[in-house]
Amino acid sequence: MLENALTFNRALYGQKITYKALMSALLITLAVILPQLVHLALGQPGGVQWLPMYLPVLIGGCLMGAKWGAAVGMLSPIVSFIITSAMGNPMPTAQRLPFMIAELSVFAVVSGLFTKKISDNGLWAFPAVILAQLCGRGIFLGLAAVFQNFVPFTPQIILGQIQTGFIGLAVQAVLAPLIITALRSLMIKDNEND
Repeated sequence: MLENALTFNRALYGQKITYKALMSALLITLAVILPQLVHLALGQPGGVQWLPMYLPVLIGGCLMGAKWGAAVGMLSPIVSFIITSAMGNPMPTAQRLPFMIAELSVFAVVSGLFTKKISDNGLWAFPAVILAQLCGRGIFLGLAAVFQNFVPFTPQIILGQIQTGFIGLAVQAVLAPLIITALRSLMIKDNEND
């Protein structure tokens, strides 16, 4: 979607890379800050319930496509881990980090596969986000099943967290597409004004 807007505005290749890099940095920053705010307000259980890191990643996939979205999905938990480790309380934990990298990358790639359709019709953001959520949570669950002998969580624990986080997923299944649709409308207005 962002690519289409930049192409319509005749942005040069270097400008496109700059805009995408800046948007990625903004989304990664949000993916680091939102969990901190939720944890401050609601404690550790709030993070599991509201899943705040997911929202910027889903937006990144829908907005920038699978490749750039995947970078946001991979880097968000890594940057969060590095920053929060320096503060003495790593989020996500080291054991959970590889699983979150995989899960959020899948979120971004799946939602990013819908970018061109969303560019044509903003309503495509709804199935994009829901399918991304299903696939991402499925990957986490599958990896937990495969590696349960090596990590401190099992498929049963992850299923419990999926149930706890259902409220957050449901809110994001509505909120992320609404944000994407609003951004799409702004981009279309900007394109019509040019």
